[in-house]
Amino acid sequence: MDEQTRRQAIDLYDRFTHDGLERREFMARMVAIAGSAAAAEALIAGIAASSAAAAIVPANDKRLTTRTLTFASPTGYRAYLAEPRTRSLKATVIVIHENRGLNEHVRDVARRLALAGYRAVAPDFLSPAGGTPANEETAREMIGKLDLAKATAAGVAMLNELAKSSRAGKAGAVGFCWGGAYVNRLAVAAGAALDAGVAYYGPAPNPAEAAKVQAPLLLHYAGLDERVNATGRPWAAALQKAGKPVASFVYEGVNHAFNNDTSAERYNKAAAELAWQRTLAFLGRHLR
Repeated sequence: MDEQTRRQAIDLYDRFTHDGLERREFMARMVAIAGSAAAAEALIAGIAASSAAAAIVPANDKRLTTRTLTFASPTGYRAYLAEPRTRSLKATVIVIHENRGLNEHVRDVARRLALAGYRAVAPDFLSPAGGTPANEETAREMIGKLDLAKATAAGVAMLNELAKSSRAGKAGAVGFCWGGAYVNRLAVAAGAALDAGVAYYGPAPNPAEAAKVQAPLLLHYAGLDERVNATGRPWAAALQKAGKPVASFVYEGVNHAFNNDTSAERYNKAAAELAWQRTLAFLGRHLR
């Protein structure tokens, strides 16, 4: 497959998963791009995240302890918690999932942070609706129906509860796609309760909201992700103009969701590793 065809397919898939393109039209266009229904299905499988992909940090890694956390406030919310077995913790980091909900890939990311010394808490923002379903399309539909103001308020409440129970004082947040957008919203709403935020290719708030941000932010953008970058560039500029501590990086030649190693067509190892190094360095500076 040539690069232009690949780009067309990824852009079309993003319109389907993020912009509400109707499924029948999506499939018809994907068949036209791929040349046949079978080729279209194979192409979609390569773009979509694979639930069968191997985890980078196994769920039973002996260096970690993991469990389900049920929040007292906000009521009805659960999270996957991973932390190192050592009693020494650097800080707490909330891991915000993509629009697929709390799946195995996000749990894996939480374990990666736990190996770096953090208490990683990955909430399921579909908890009030019964939790993230196994079917990815159903999860996306459920995410699309969330009241974002209520979901953001829930995140602020989580920060406050975690602060009360934490033996690792400061708290940060890392989010991807829908979760990247959420981190930006959380930074606007949480004030001093958030000590650092890292947003991976998340659509940004209105630049007028930049003045409300108190936490340092690290913003990762994919060079080919025109949909998100159209909001991300003004957001980064507004934060800088408002004198907020922000670092913004664009990874040229890579697609939206380049960090997701379960998507064969999107994942870019070099960009993902560089962004992760920057993320850990950033969290290390601001969550000490």
